Amino acid sequence: MRFLVAPSGFKESLDACAVADAIAAGIHRVVPGAIVDKAPLVDGGEGSAKALAEATGGTVVPTFVTGPIGEPVPSHFALLGGPGPRTAVVEMAAAAGLRLVPKDHRDPASTTTYGVGELIKAALDLGVDRILVGCGDSGTSDGGAGALQALGASVKDANGDEIGHGGAALVNARTLDLSGMDPRLDKVEITVACNPHNVLCGERGVARVFGPQKGATPRQVEQLSDALDNWADLLGDVRTIAGGGASGGLGAGLHAALGATLVPRFDVILEHSDLDARLPFADLVITAEGAIDGQTPHGKVPAEVARRAKKHGKPVIALAGTIGADARVNHDVGIDAYTSIIAAPVELDVAIARTAELLTDATERTLRLVLVGAALTR
Repeated sequence: MRFLVAPSGFKESLDACAVADAIAAGIHRVVPGAIVDKAPLVDGGEGSAKALAEATGGTVVPTFVTGPIGEPVPSHFALLGGPGPRTAVVEMAAAAGLRLVPKDHRDPASTTTYGVGELIKAALDLGVDRILVGCGDSGTSDGGAGALQALGASVKDANGDEIGHGGAALVNARTLDLSGMDPRLDKVEITVACNPHNVLCGERGVARVFGPQKGATPRQVEQLSDALDNWADLLGDVRTIAGGGASGGLGAGLHAALGATLVPRFDVILEHSDLDARLPFADLVITAEGAIDGQTPHGKVPAEVARRAKKHGKPVIALAGTIGADARVNHDVGIDAYTSIIAAPVELDVAIARTAELLTDATERTLRLVLVGAALTR
């Protein structure tokens, strides 16, 4: 039997490579001689820079930047290998990701993308021709204002004072001056790999959809929504641009101020993966992510894998930490079956610590059921 294992990472727990290893271990418990083709996938979030560096024979460049709560954090970006323009991958999660926000500081009204701008500057220092900004797993909702300030932009209030960091401060923004931006930005191509379903403003705006996941209270959600509406007035026509809401509005900020091109993340990420070429050889495809719910078909890894697998007529199983509301809609995009890796009630911290073990056990249980079903149809 041939298995293609193409998972995403599990936020704050395992990266995609570790998830693939854990699933492969479960497969081999049941089918010791199975051929397991591991194709861990990234979506622009955590692990993207390292994964793309590895896939292209590139390098990871370590550095330190200003973290989302304003304190220095270790970070990195990647230089891709291979032919073509000298390309840097700036993973915004490495500078402003939710993982970098301590749980008692999870307040998107105050967190900043300043460190993302510092990563872009570090890439410019190495003379790159192209910068690919991966959006995902953010802990911010500042519309990219912090990143722009790090690159030399000035955002002032009605008194002519520079506004502070964080999404809430945007409600006071009255002017955006780009004249002090790093001039090297004019000589590089900037592409933002983002979820095209995310928009900046409105009822489906980033503050309302993702603010609570980042720690915002209902009152803060409305404050952030108003602040981003005000920020959009300064940026221009970005309120509902596809991908503008990526990473708390970073996509909109980079597009409006830097002329960055917003591209569906899988169109970019899968340029460096041969997933489509490997699918025809699989008997069964297994994918995975932290949650399977009604949002999964809107730009998440399991749904993208399923759509591509169905072009080759391959069955798809998805493993998840949690099964959320409206998960059944995933059957419509090609996920034939899904299941949680949690077999019994467990504290979240314990589940996170044991994710690899839970994945391996869940894979074994699921595959044994698959084989029973196969035996009944002979």
